[in-house]
Amino acid sequence: MTTVDIAVPVPARRPTPRESYLNVAHTVKSWALTTDHKRIGILYLVTTVFAMALGGVFALVLRTEHLSPGPTIVDAYTYNRLFTMHGIVMVWLFMIPSIPTAFGNFLLPIMIGAKDVAFPRLNLLSYYIYLLGSIWVLIALWAGGCDTGWTFYTPYSDHSPSAVVPTVFGIFILGWSTIITGVNFIVTTHTMRAKGLGWFRMPLFVWAMYGVSIIQTLATPVLAISLLVVGIDHWFDWGLFDPARGGDPVLYQHLFWFYSHPAVYIMILPAMGVIIEVVCTFSHKNPASYKAIAYSTLGIAFVGFATWGHHMFVAGISVFDAAAFGVLSMLVAIFSAIKVFTWVLTMRRGSVVVTTPMLYFFAFLFLFVFGGMTGVAVATQSLDVHWHDTYFVVAHFHFIMVGSTMTAWLAALHYWFPKITGRMYPERMGYVGATLVFSGFFMTFFPQFLLGNAGMPRRYYDYDPQFQPLHVVSTVGAWILGAAMIWTLTYLLVALFRGERAPANPWDSRSYEWLTPSPPPKHNFVREPVFARDPYDYTVPAEEVHA
Repeated sequence: MTTVDIAVPVPARRPTPRESYLNVAHTVKSWALTTDHKRIGILYLVTTVFAMALGGVFALVLRTEHLSPGPTIVDAYTYNRLFTMHGIVMVWLFMIPSIPTAFGNFLLPIMIGAKDVAFPRLNLLSYYIYLLGSIWVLIALWAGGCDTGWTFYTPYSDHSPSAVVPTVFGIFILGWSTIITGVNFIVTTHTMRAKGLGWFRMPLFVWAMYGVSIIQTLATPVLAISLLVVGIDHWFDWGLFDPARGGDPVLYQHLFWFYSHPAVYIMILPAMGVIIEVVCTFSHKNPASYKAIAYSTLGIAFVGFATWGHHMFVAGISVFDAAAFGVLSMLVAIFSAIKVFTWVLTMRRGSVVVTTPMLYFFAFLFLFVFGGMTGVAVATQSLDVHWHDTYFVVAHFHFIMVGSTMTAWLAALHYWFPKITGRMYPERMGYVGATLVFSGFFMTFFPQFLLGNAGMPRRYYDYDPQFQPLHVVSTVGAWILGAAMIWTLTYLLVALFRGERAPANPWDSRSYEWLTPSPPPKHNFVREPVFARDPYDYTVPAEEVHA
C-alpha cells in the first residue's frame, strides 16, 4: 500500500512589527519617564503645536477686532492683554523652542551616530521645566493676563495693574529649560560624535543646532535676570526703571534687547539648518559650499550679540552708537546673504524635485529675503525714525521671524514625517496646504507694510477709518492662514494612523539620519554606525548608501 504525503496548508502569520522607539512600550508611564531623546522630541513637538494653535487663536481675535475702527468684538483692555499674550506664547512657547527642542532632540544624536544626548535625564528635566513654565504663563493668562506687550517695557510694566509678576516668572522658568537644552546639545556635539566624524563632516543641521545652543546658553541668563528684576521691581515698587524716582528705563531696553536680538537668531538659525537639508535632498546635490554655511552660522551666532542697539535708535543713544549698531546689523545681513546665495547655487544644475518640503523652502526663501531687506532698512537710522513703532515693524518682524520660522518648521515636519512616524503623508494635500499657508501669510502681513509706511501705529486698539481697507485685507489673510494650518494638521493626523508605510529613505537622501530604519529603533542604529562618506555625497550610488 502506497502512502501519500498530503501538504496541509498552514495559516499565514501576520508579520511581526519591527521594533522601534514607538512600540517598545505603550504605557503613559513609559512616555512620561522616558529618557529617549526621540520620545522627548515628540513630547516637545506636541506641546509646541498646542502653543502655536493657542497663539494663532489670539492672533485671529486681534485681526478680527481690526475689521472696523472702534470696538468690534473685544474692549480695549482685553485687546491689550491679547496682543501681549499672543506675543509671549508665540515667541517663548512656540518659535524659540519649536525646531531645536522637537527636531533637534529627535535628530541631532542620530545625525552624529550617538545613541542619545549626553545628559538624557537632564533632557527630560528640560521638557518638564518647559511644561511648568508654559502652564505658569497660561495660568497668568487665565488669572487676568498681562497688558504690557511681550517686551515688558518699563516704566509701564512697573505700574501695570495686570498680572506682570506671574507672567515674567513663568518666562523665567522657561529660560532654565532653554539653557539646559543648549548645554546638552553643545556637550553632545563635542563628545558623542561617531568615530571618524569630524567637524566638517557633520550634517549642516547639526551646525545650526550647535550655533543656536551657543546663543541660548550665553544670552538667556541675561533675559532671565532682567525679567526677574522687572517682577521684583513691580512687586516691591522700588522704581529701578522709573525716571520719576531716579530709575533708568533705557537701561532695561539695553538688557532686554541684548537677549532679544540674539533671540531672533535662536528662532532663525534652526530654520536655516532645516532649509539646507531640504535643498540638498531635493536638489540631489551637495551644498554649493559646506564651509561657507558652517562659518556663516557661527558668524551669525557671535555677531548677533553686538546688534541689539538698532532697536533703540529713538531711545536717545548717541550718534556714534547708532552708527556702530547700524554697521554691525549690516554685517549680520552679509552672513545671512551668504546662506541665501549658497542655497540657490545648490539648486543650480541639480536634479530638483518639487515636493511639499521644497514648496515650503520657496516660501521661506521669499519671506526671508523680503523680511531681511526690510530689516536692513529699519537698521538704518534715518528710515527707522519714520517706521519705528508702526505697523511696518510688525510686518518686518512677522516676515523675517514668524513667516520664516513657521515655513521652515512646516518644511521640517513634512520632510522628517516619514522618519518620525514611519508613515507617508498625501503629497497633493501637502501642495494645497503649502500654497494656502504662503498665500494667507502674505495677504496678512504685506498690507501691514503699507499701513506702517502710511503712519498706522502698532498696538493701537482704534484707528483712523482711512486705514480700514488694508486692515480688512489683512484680516481675511489671517483667516486663510488659520484655515491652511487646520488643513495641514488634519491630513497629517490622518496620515499618522492611515498613511502608507514609509521606506527607510523615501527621499533618497544622503544625510546620516536616513541610514536608520523609519521609524528608528530605540537605540537609533541596529549596529554601531560607521560614516564612511560625507553627509551630502551624491556621487555614491543609492544602493550602496542604503546597504
